Amino acid sequence: MTDDGTIRLTQTVKAAGCAAKLPPGDLDRALCGLDLPVDDNLIVGLERADDAGVYRISDDLALVQTLDFFPPMVDDPYTFGRIAAANALSDIYAMGGTPRTAMNIVAFPARRLDLSILRRVIEGGLHTLRQAGVVLVGGHSVDDPELKYGLAVTGFIHPGRVLTKRRLRAGDRLILTKPLGTGIVCTALKAGLADEATAERVIASMSALNRTAADLLRDFPVSACTDVTGFGFLGHLAEMVVDSGTGVQVRWAAVPVFPEALEWADMGLLPAGTYHNREFRGPFVTFAPDVPRNRRDVLFDPQTSGGLLVAVPAAEAEALQAALVARGVTEAAIVGEVIAEPRDRILVG
Repeated sequence: MTDDGTIRLTQTVKAAGCAAKLPPGDLDRALCGLDLPVDDNLIVGLERADDAGVYRISDDLALVQTLDFFPPMVDDPYTFGRIAAANALSDIYAMGGTPRTAMNIVAFPARRLDLSILRRVIEGGLHTLRQAGVVLVGGHSVDDPELKYGLAVTGFIHPGRVLTKRRLRAGDRLILTKPLGTGIVCTALKAGLADEATAERVIASMSALNRTAADLLRDFPVSACTDVTGFGFLGHLAEMVVDSGTGVQVRWAAVPVFPEALEWADMGLLPAGTYHNREFRGPFVTFAPDVPRNRRDVLFDPQTSGGLLVAVPAAEAEALQAALVARGVTEAAIVGEVIAEPRDRILVG
């Protein structure tokens, strides 16, 4: 609580944002070997990790469905609602879909927090849904020791235009549309270390929809796409690379980051998710000796409402990056390329 009596939401929860995800290794063990129902119209399901499920309704229409929720990573309820909604919608954009409807999912400590806080969270979510042209159709709530909020989102897509993580081709270039480091900065926010200007820049990034980037991708021959969230840049990139028959070369100096995140990484101010992500995906990554330690940490940092990570043919990469920057996605950068060998490896140098 602040001096004026305002509740600091980040002080009421153990973890924040997408850093609260289950460790990827635990999730993998929980899901491995499940006897999943079979349906010929299921285009993207649980068999291979992706950002959302896709189900064919007709020859020219499929549903894209996702669910995402987490504890607050900022103290202001309205801002938390905006970020949570942007994060949930991002899965639909990453699959190439257009979000249409959403349902709230709420866990709320009704005996500890005033209901006006929950109302502001939902109002923030509605703000972002209106920006995206998405209608709220319902939701579900439970009494819980910690506040959590998010949305289940449904979108539309043509079955022949679904983007997944799994179509990397040697020679493709990788483009990242938002800077990394939100997990580290949010940890600093929770500790009261981040100044107002830093907080505003990171909140603006997390609140920004990936809609503009997704719209532009429709004009380019995209090979693969994902959004960078709780498993970190290298964790989500590993999902694209492992079993793809290709490898990836990342140019660490080209990866956009929040400079303050590097400073706090030097201080060891890392969310627990950074260690979980490194433990699970580290074996697939080879760092060149000159990659600084703080850069390595940021590449594993769990992101909340991060950017899109896109693979496009080399001949299209500069044009796509330029189009993104021209449309206001100013941090978009070409950060690496897909290579034929070594397979299933991420080289960072």
